[in-house]
Amino acid sequence: MKIFFDARWTRLDTLDGIGRFTACLIEALAKQHPVTMLIYDKRQLNLLPSGVPYVIVNNPMSIKEFFLPRRLNELGADVVYSPMQIMGSRGRRYKLIFTLHDMIYYHYPKPPTHLPAIVRLVWWLFHQAYWPQRWILNRADYIVTVSETSKHALAEHHLTDRPIGVVYNAPSQLGAASAQQAVQKELVYMGSFMPYKNVEALITMMSLLPDYRLHLVSPIARSRRTSLEKLIKHPEQVQFWNGINDQQYATLLARATALVTASYDEGFGLPLIEAMAAGTPVVCSDIPIFHEVGGEAAIFCDPHSPAAFAAAVKRCEDPAERKARITKGRQQATRYSWDASASQLLAIMQQVSTASKQL
Repeated sequence: MKIFFDARWTRLDTLDGIGRFTACLIEALAKQHPVTMLIYDKRQLNLLPSGVPYVIVNNPMSIKEFFLPRRLNELGADVVYSPMQIMGSRGRRYKLIFTLHDMIYYHYPKPPTHLPAIVRLVWWLFHQAYWPQRWILNRADYIVTVSETSKHALAEHHLTDRPIGVVYNAPSQLGAASAQQAVQKELVYMGSFMPYKNVEALITMMSLLPDYRLHLVSPIARSRRTSLEKLIKHPEQVQFWNGINDQQYATLLARATALVTASYDEGFGLPLIEAMAAGTPVVCSDIPIFHEVGGEAAIFCDPHSPAAFAAAVKRCEDPAERKARITKGRQQATRYSWDASASQLLAIMQQVSTASKQL
């Protein structure tokens, strides 16, 4: 079975959520079965696992995408997997597996700001109705999503007639903290600053926790930072990192009272698992996906109530409560690994390939 993995959604400068999902899944899959990556720029290799074969093809946003199936046919592809659902498919002779991570953009249709203006416009229009997504997904042979919660949502809205499987996200190996850390009154938020992430609630919460400091560690656009800064009553309580490396992140988690996230919606919630694996309590929104991912380890709060989040943070100060949350969190984190996710994906690929040969 000749497998091609579409890695063209990897950015050139930094790993975002899709990029990390792609890089980690490719690395784990390559240990279990030969795989060839599709890229459009050699700079992407700096963020992808080394030693994995690759082929340079067109940018996925290029008009040449319509001719990609012909190229993959010539390369002898048996199964092609994409971590997104945007890929040329007309005339293919191989099996195609798409990923739809979640349905967030149907509820919050504002697109990622790093995309070109015309792409953002098309993105917004695309998510005004379900039929364009149905048309795209039904051009594949199988659909993958990253959680049972997302799978249920896809089925509930009948977004595809194709089989739907789950390939979980998983925590990265952040490495050890730079030194043994004593617990401090610090809180960590890892994630984007899209409106549905509800970072405003975390900033508002800080006025109820005057002796705490909130670390907002992800890259942030200047305009978005300016709008959030207007909500901060005491500037010394909030630190914008605008990007952080894995060791810095591990060190922050090691000394933090908790990781906090007040998001209204998610496809998975990777920061929860990363924090739990690091032995950091988690305070998060009371939404279905976080219950699936966080299990009994997380403390759940109404995302509309900064006061509820502040009270939950205070609970983490109690030594017995903290110890219990850490123990349960580490147990919960062991449920997810990239090796297991790669095995899930490979099983789906084999199923699709076998079905094809039986026809």
